[in-house]
Amino acid sequence: MIALASIIHWSYAWNNRGALLHGLLVAVEVSAVSLILSVLIGLLLAVMRMSKPPLSWLAAAYINIFRGVPVIVTAVWVFFGFSEVTGVNFSVFIAGVISLTLLYSAFISEIYLSSLEAVPRGHREAGLALGMSRVRVFFAVILPQATKIAIPNIGSMLIGMIKDTSVLFVIGLTELFATVQNLASVSYEYFTLYTAAAILYIAVAFVVDFAFRTLEKTMQTPPRGRLARTVKGRRRRHVEAVMARIEAGWQEEGTPAL
Repeated sequence: MIALASIIHWSYAWNNRGALLHGLLVAVEVSAVSLILSVLIGLLLAVMRMSKPPLSWLAAAYINIFRGVPVIVTAVWVFFGFSEVTGVNFSVFIAGVISLTLLYSAFISEIYLSSLEAVPRGHREAGLALGMSRVRVFFAVILPQATKIAIPNIGSMLIGMIKDTSVLFVIGLTELFATVQNLASVSYEYFTLYTAAAILYIAVAFVVDFAFRTLEKTMQTPPRGRLARTVKGRRRRHVEAVMARIEAGWQEEGTPAL
């Protein structure tokens, strides 16, 4: 421990906490936007995979291609290659979002595909038997149940996205890893700064895991967890307040309360 303390200068990391936290914030922002787009595109791809050819073939080709391409290759393709071919230049933020979205939408589509297939077929048939259209059955019956199943794995994808932003330094994105490199190149405090970056990544992973576990419990039937109890308690107090006002109005009018 003494030897470790001699090579880690926490005071230097603390003095540069503003730059480190800003780099972490950039990584989280890129990952959050990429996750939203990846979920939308991944859901579309999952539906296409469940459709008939050629839609299923196109979705399968997309998924197999981008699941096999590293993030760094996709980032170079998007930021440098696309601009050379089309003449359109993306900012590093947009290029990073596109790169992560292309890759993670392929993974999330597989998550949603298995989640959609896990919903009992009888639920679809029950919705159709009640006169609901196929589109309404999908969005009102099937998709909510599939999302409950997919939530834990989507949380893992977000953690992976935040870590993979460290590769985007190749296109100039000043996220946490790039910030550490810039600071270390001047101070040579490599071990200190990389250790601080690892701690920040781990802390964010714990926060994301807690948030998605809370969301998973809230979406269960019946809802569980502190957030669900809080929401349920507020609804109950609101109903009680409304009933109290109704009873007060009845008493003023001389109508017996229930």
